[in-house]
Amino acid sequence: MTIDRIVFAVAGSLVLLGLLLGYYLSPYAYWIPAFVGANQLQAAFTGFCPLARILKHFGAQPGPAF
Repeated sequence: MTIDRIVFAVAGSLVLLGLLLGYYLSPYAYWIPAFVGANQLQAAFTGFCPLARILKHFGAQPGPAF
């Protein structure tokens, strides 16, 4: 898997996890998808994605997006 596919998979998983936790456990868990969404928005404008940098450091192959 390339970095961009891993980033998308992690982001989607965190959004779904945050929604489930918020619905079943605590409304405070809705901060998880809010944080992921804010991070995606800033990455769209700045090109900086912390997870992509971490994955690149650990040797994941870059894709067309990163």
